[in-house]
Amino acid sequence: MATDTLESRTGAGGATAVRRLLLENGALTALIVLVIAMSALSGDFLTTDNLLNVGVQAAVTAVLAFGVTFVIVSAGIDLSVGSVAALSATVLAWTATSHGVPVVVAVLLALVTGVAAGLVNGFLIAYGKLPPFIATLAMLSVARGLSLVISGGSPIPFPDSVSHLGDTLGGWLPVPVLVMIVMGLIAALVLGRTYIGRSMYAIGGNEEAARLSGLRVKKQKLAIYALSGVFAAVAGVVLASRLSSAQPQAADGYELDAIAAVVIGGASLAGGTGKASGTLIGALILAVLRNGLNLLNVSAFWQQVVIGVVIALAVLFDTLRRKAGAAPAAAGASPGGKGRQAGTYALAAVVTVAIVGATSFLHNGSSSSANPKMGLSLSTLNNPFFVQIRAGAQAEAKKLGVDLTVTDAQNDASQQANQLQNFTSSNAGAIIVNPVDSDAASNSVKAADKAGIPVVAVDRGVNNAKTSTLVASDNVAGGELAAKTVAEKLSGKGRIVILQGQAGTSAARERAAGFAKGLKAYPGIQVLAQQPADFDRTKGLDVMSNLLQAHPDVQGVIAANDEMALGAIKALGAKAGRSVQVVGFDGTPDGLKAVEGGTLYASVAQQPSQLGRIAVDNALKAVQGEKVGSAVKVPVKVVTKDNVAGFTG
Repeated sequence: MATDTLESRTGAGGATAVRRLLLENGALTALIVLVIAMSALSGDFLTTDNLLNVGVQAAVTAVLAFGVTFVIVSAGIDLSVGSVAALSATVLAWTATSHGVPVVVAVLLALVTGVAAGLVNGFLIAYGKLPPFIATLAMLSVARGLSLVISGGSPIPFPDSVSHLGDTLGGWLPVPVLVMIVMGLIAALVLGRTYIGRSMYAIGGNEEAARLSGLRVKKQKLAIYALSGVFAAVAGVVLASRLSSAQPQAADGYELDAIAAVVIGGASLAGGTGKASGTLIGALILAVLRNGLNLLNVSAFWQQVVIGVVIALAVLFDTLRRKAGAAPAAAGASPGGKGRQAGTYALAAVVTVAIVGATSFLHNGSSSSANPKMGLSLSTLNNPFFVQIRAGAQAEAKKLGVDLTVTDAQNDASQQANQLQNFTSSNAGAIIVNPVDSDAASNSVKAADKAGIPVVAVDRGVNNAKTSTLVASDNVAGGELAAKTVAEKLSGKGRIVILQGQAGTSAARERAAGFAKGLKAYPGIQVLAQQPADFDRTKGLDVMSNLLQAHPDVQGVIAANDEMALGAIKALGAKAGRSVQVVGFDGTPDGLKAVEGGTLYASVAQQPSQLGRIAVDNALKAVQGEKVGSAVKVPVKVVTKDNVAGFTG
């Protein structure tokens, strides 16, 4: 009886120990499970090139997240890190490239920019008594706006000497991964070995108790947010180095990924817990998820759903962990605890290697698909024009027997770089890219070319890199046609406004250049205002509503795409098609319906379905070694009520 009781207790103790181990290392467990699952599901995941891709793709998020860890441990939040990263990179490129400042000084100015933004955040929170959410949200807007002002909305080439941060050492080890490791070690040192690190945990655990114990809480908060700003600046420089240019819209939304990485890594939003190693694991989980889902051809929309579920589960797990009394993930634990933690990581690595090695046999000897594989990276699928490109490409791929994987870059040049890297490492037969930015895509296209993979650009070209062909219509010529169409409708005299596209994108710049060029021939046309509406229908409605207050006598509108034109029509109401003539761009289905209904006078149609179809056709020719032209021009066409019935796109 006593023996049975002893065995029962021993078994229960073992189960409790395992349960506690899983609770204390939930993020590590999740990462191991993800790696094993992706290795089993995709034969392209477990390759050296792809694993290095995962490291590179995690680097920027991880460096941002290390800085955010300081803030969250102290029970704060920093929503500005993505914008501060973009601003710091823009300052570096602007000072070094446009003003001839020595590169070393320019780098220091970028770091100072990050520190300054962090100090402003800290001052508003510590001395201005603003909630961290509000103060950093304000900085998010200010930093992004300053980045756009400094750059004029256009990418700025990055200095060559700094761009090497996006290269590899010895031809295989990516520098961004090294930067991530170094910044992670610095973060761990700050959290576990410094006075300010201990202060973070004290403030996060109980701010009032920390203050009463003699801690200068306000000054510590200044330092904490300044540190977050420094890490954001480093992340911005690494990101811009990968893209060979400072993008004013870079790192948009990255603050959410950074916060997610910290929380997934075991930190509590209530403050007082968190560690650099957990944050690194959180960033790797996000990178593995995105990389693996790309390789498995999961829709970008579903990827967002999956990542959202993972974040929610991480917060739920944190709640359960605290209820279960698991040890907090704080730095500076006992030496024995640190040794046990190192042992846990070593054991996890051994188990992962063993299981992954076993699962790799699932893919050995498996017959590859007879169909040629291609990847298509679109700048966004949140726009009917690009949805039509996808539809045309998919229809042609099905017709030709091509296995086509389509990804959505969501207007993020960095995310597109990741997708192109994934296509390259998975040995796609050809890659079709619709660049978010023509300069930013160059490094990824060069890597594909080096791997012997032909690249076809669609709608927008790639600068400073070799592509097999460019399938596109001429945005500048289209802009000229739009200007000519509205001017002739107004008999060469009238007052118009222009709704511009998203600042920093090549399509917005080229179409705006076309509008300006076309209007030079009509001196009687007065441009009352030009405002960006980001290619978005809702923003087109809002911007047009605002412009009508200042310019109620407007007679014409040129919009850089149909979505903004449709928003403008909604704002104009009964005036649209009567006293105010609206011209759009793209020839989308909704735009053509508005043309047919008479509210949209005309749309400069690029025939997007044809762009997608011809891109796949030319990519297959390149794979088969057939000769293709350096450029294939798909003509633009002005569609009005007179010819809309026969237009199919």
